Amino acid sequence: MGRVLAIAVSVVSDAIRRRILWVVVLFALVLVAVVPMLPSYGQGVIEAVYREVALALVYVAAIVIALVLAASRIPSEVERRTVYTVLVRNVRRWEYVVGTWLGITLTLAVASVVFGAIVFATGWLVYGEPMWTLGQGVLSIWMEAAVVAAFCVAVSTVASPVIVAVSALAFLFLTHVRTDLLGGPSNPLWAFYPSLDVFNIIAPVAHGSGVTAAYLGVMTFTFAGWAGALLVLAAIAFARRDV
Repeated sequence: MGRVLAIAVSVVSDAIRRRILWVVVLFALVLVAVVPMLPSYGQGVIEAVYREVALALVYVAAIVIALVLAASRIPSEVERRTVYTVLVRNVRRWEYVVGTWLGITLTLAVASVVFGAIVFATGWLVYGEPMWTLGQGVLSIWMEAAVVAAFCVAVSTVASPVIVAVSALAFLFLTHVRTDLLGGPSNPLWAFYPSLDVFNIIAPVAHGSGVTAAYLGVMTFTFAGWAGALLVLAAIAFARRDV
């Protein structure tokens, strides 16, 4: 476990040094701060619209960070041959894979906390009320971005960054069109179609009182299942790779 954490810390440190991460963070925060100034129904952006747009911006920013960090991490390490330096230190390949994903996930967690704090503070200052349900929205976004990162890590063990990014975007699209393709739970294929729709709680968070604790439990279970399965595939693929 110590080796996994060491790799994760290295990934976080590298992510902090990369300018693209800070550019995305700054861009997202500026947009979130500007949202309340946009006109809406002649009365300014109402609270529900603010929550919806702000969470949408946080979602885009989190997915971009996940793609930027996860798509190129392992391919660049292999290309620069720095992965050999890690593996010769009695680090197993599955530990390298899990540590890489964990570092990216921790980076996403830090970015999500920053995003969430800015969104929450801006909403409180502008509208005079604490929007506690925004925390649920940020949590769901972080979970989905972490799953996307796991997918990228898995594909990156056998493909180039460009292929990883394209595959991840296709993965996102396919896992969010179950309702459009199958119509609803009455379709016998519904339970077997891979979907990330469980993380899409922007509507109840923005226009309602959020989701229940039980639903948060379902999200956590789904997150663990997706991440675990993808990391197992990543470990198997990387173990078979000739590096």
